[in-house]
Amino acid sequence: MIAAGRVAGSPAARSGLERWTWLVVLVAAAACDAGQPPARSLEAQEPIPRAEFAALVQRISEDGGYFDTDNLISNETGYLNVMDALGRRGLQGGAYVGVGPDQNYSYIAQLRPDVAFLTDVRRDNVLQHLLLKALIEHAPTRVEFLSALHGVTPPADPSTWEGASVEAVVAWVDSAWAEERADPERRGDATADFDALHDRVRSAIDAYGLPLSESDFVTIRRFHRSFADQGLSLRFTSFGRPPRPYYPTYRQLTLETDVDGDRVSYLASSERYAVVRDMHRANRIIPVVGDLAGRSALRALGDVMREMGVELRAFYVSNVEFYLWQSRTFDRWLGNARALPANGDAVVIRSYFGNFRGHPSAVPGYYATQTLQPWSTLVAGGFSGYWETITRDVIPLD
Repeated sequence: MIAAGRVAGSPAARSGLERWTWLVVLVAAAACDAGQPPARSLEAQEPIPRAEFAALVQRISEDGGYFDTDNLISNETGYLNVMDALGRRGLQGGAYVGVGPDQNYSYIAQLRPDVAFLTDVRRDNVLQHLLLKALIEHAPTRVEFLSALHGVTPPADPSTWEGASVEAVVAWVDSAWAEERADPERRGDATADFDALHDRVRSAIDAYGLPLSESDFVTIRRFHRSFADQGLSLRFTSFGRPPRPYYPTYRQLTLETDVDGDRVSYLASSERYAVVRDMHRANRIIPVVGDLAGRSALRALGDVMREMGVELRAFYVSNVEFYLWQSRTFDRWLGNARALPANGDAVVIRSYFGNFRGHPSAVPGYYATQTLQPWSTLVAGGFSGYWETITRDVIPLD
């Protein structure tokens, strides 16, 4: 479940968003006055300079909004059920766009785009992706990344874990996390180690060159602390609503399989993890603040994609359209979608929460249904409502 549109937040949240917005406006104005050149065309494996990465985040981002979930992790248990079908479409390269947290990394590892843009109405999503970027860039192996994310001391020789199964990696991190928190002495050391680790994370994020406030860094630390305090048992959280029994843990999401029973998350193998890490190190995963039905972010994203010479290959929208139909802004989303340069075989990836009504792509045992639709079907429009939107021309998963 992903934030779909703007909702008034608390005064504190609004003030943070306003600070960000004014910084974006000031930087954009300065860039125009200085005649800033457009985004450069992408060459294979060419890193995007940090200054350009920061400028793109600010150029594309629009004013943010509030949604009543933390979205630190996904609540879509069946998110990998589309992986085989994605692989058969031959969609590698080009641009990937997606909403929400690190679920996107698994789609990125499968599709291997030239560049990825992660957009969400919540500005907190950008802050979380900066945290993940810093951790992944400084963790050559999956066991080092999960250790740093969950605040445990990594194994003495992480390189020996390169070829390990994801089950073994998860089991080791689970065990190390439990041991460090069961022993009062080690728990104190773990707290000191976390503080030192997060100081390094903060320095790495600061070096990205984005105009972040002290309040932003407090938020980033809070996110990191949540992963460390709850370990792999962390769950998706809704504000003001009780947790649903079908919400998965981070452990479940990491160990999830596709329709054939294969583990294919971005942490399932060293090779998949390396795809995401290499893209982060090349600054090719760009988080931005943007409402799918907003007035500027997706239009600016389309301009940047054209300047880079890339076409959309896949757009993961989660269940955002459910909320857009409710708020009667779906047509604005369609207008924004039509403004994106897209490959003829591009797809939209969705999640559907509605076990009360069968979906053609439903997989037994999953509350959330993941589904694929040709992008051309979406932008053709003419839908009578949400159900037709998510069921017309669905691509078979098997």
